[in-house]
Amino acid sequence: MVKHVILWTLRDDFSAEEKELIKASIKEGLEGLQGKIPGLVEIKVNTNGLASSNADVMLDSTFESEEALKGYAVHPEHVAVADGKVRPYTATRTCLDYIV
Repeated sequence: MVKHVILWTLRDDFSAEEKELIKASIKEGLEGLQGKIPGLVEIKVNTNGLASSNADVMLDSTFESEEALKGYAVHPEHVAVADGKVRPYTATRTCLDYIV
């Protein structure tokens, strides 16, 4: 099994209200990939960090293998969510992939 964890910060040019809508959209889009991507075991998005956090959104996903993670990266449904709901709104992205 492989874990794929991403932390994003949203761009500063959005209001607090806009950021809440964006975070909800990212969560809906990414969690909606469950059952659509071969080898994707689990996908969760957390948007409710504590005040001590320095990221706005966390993706915590599990894949059957590193090959499944590579397939996810280029899968059309994932690319559509990433290009439509994530990349236009984020300023930074940090990733950690590891074997469980």
